[in-house]
Amino acid sequence: MISFSVLKADFQLSNPGEKKEWLKNTILAEKKITGEIHFIFCDDKYLAQVNLKYLSHDTLTDIITFSNSENPIIISGDIFISVDRVFDNARTLNNEFEAELSRVIVHGVLHLLGYNDHTPDEKLQMRAKEDYYLHLQP
Repeated sequence: MISFSVLKADFQLSNPGEKKEWLKNTILAEKKITGEIHFIFCDDKYLAQVNLKYLSHDTLTDIITFSNSENPIIISGDIFISVDRVFDNARTLNNEFEAELSRVIVHGVLHLLGYNDHTPDEKLQMRAKEDYYLHLQP
């Protein structure tokens, strides 16, 4: 089950049903099963507090992903996304908000699937996976 909620942000997700199907298909393509995945859309201030409290990072970020998977085949977790960061990143990158939001959403799911982006090679792999699955989005 994939769910979306908004906390501390003025935001409404467009086409949530299509996004759920796209993400389920992404997980299935990676030979995993969709468990309980909850997306929480929030503002910079809220996500900065989460970042400091749980990760001891005193920085702004666009996404924080917490895996709740107990079985490596079943993908579950909480994905916090700062709508403020996504908007600013879209503007900085001269990208549309919806396109940037989709990239961040699939980025979070890829983290739950076990992909990381700490090293240059991991970043290249993550970007390639994002691009691939973005092209499969309805």
